[in-house]
Amino acid sequence: CRFSQMLHPIFEEASNVIKEEYPDKNQVVFARVDCDQHSDIAQRYRISKYPTLKLFRNGMMMKREYRGQRSVTAIADYIRQQKSNPIREVQDLEEINSLDRSRRNIVGYFEQKDSDNYRTFERVANILHDDCVFLSAFGAISKAERFSGDNVIYKPPGENAPDMVYLGSLTNFDLIYAWTQDKCVPLVREITFENGEELTEEGLPFLILFHMKDDLESLEKFQQEVARQLISEKGTINFLHADCDKFRHPLLHIQKTPADCPVIAIDSFRHMYVFPDFGDLSVPGKLKQFVLDLHSGKLHREFHHGPDPTDVAPGQPIQDLASSPPESSFQKLAPSEHRYTLLREKDEL
Repeated sequence: CRFSQMLHPIFEEASNVIKEEYPDKNQVVFARVDCDQHSDIAQRYRISKYPTLKLFRNGMMMKREYRGQRSVTAIADYIRQQKSNPIREVQDLEEINSLDRSRRNIVGYFEQKDSDNYRTFERVANILHDDCVFLSAFGAISKAERFSGDNVIYKPPGENAPDMVYLGSLTNFDLIYAWTQDKCVPLVREITFENGEELTEEGLPFLILFHMKDDLESLEKFQQEVARQLISEKGTINFLHADCDKFRHPLLHIQKTPADCPVIAIDSFRHMYVFPDFGDLSVPGKLKQFVLDLHSGKLHREFHHGPDPTDVAPGQPIQDLASSPPESSFQKLAPSEHRYTLLREKDEL
């Protein structure tokens, strides 16, 4: 790979620069993998383009890979940024009252910094600092909030949104990480041209609500039904919403325009499938069945061969339905080495 060969000396020089600043080999490790020889590693971490730079913390791969400039200075600066403290220490509890409530804030109140509780909190913040703002208070400053011991609180967006208290063990990394991730990463995220590639790299199909930017009512309904019907599917599909104006071109691929919004569709990275009627969103089980039909392969079968025979209306001949599906509607989305994804549209617009 020519690009890998070009990056190799730059990557190696950046590692030498960082090694001088962080001589302890346990602080920062630079490593490279030959994916021809170690295809199992490439497959495990969903590597599909070369070269790819991934960041790991405590053995855990971060969602965001490095996409900055491929230079010694830029890579070294990125590492320095990653080594900076992700937690802002507050000196007065009045600072908590003036937080930016448009952000998701996690506040930890600890008796002392040199404690297992804080070290666990610090590990979580290192991983999720791009998704939440992390703050901490210690000793006498935090005493008023530690009436039952060290305490971690989530302050969600919105001036009047109630706080949520973490009730589990503060030394159990898995528990507090799962709780914090649930608070910091919304169940339904917005897809943009900036984060589209990152979302794709998570390797999960997309369930997308296309809506006009000021149509918050449709978004709220979608969020409610995803939480009500599909919470058990979290981890098998990404729940997203997209601005119809920005994503006009993807809509054209499914024969829709912004005038048709709101529209719900699944992008399986091979095809896009349209939820028949947004008005059926609140019908119990309807949205969940749409997702289950993706997992079972039913949507793919019907895309190519028409409705399953079991779905034929009573008295309607099977051959009429299965003879020839309207392939032309989705012809542009047929699988190819240049598969269709939402993020391609940035270059086309």
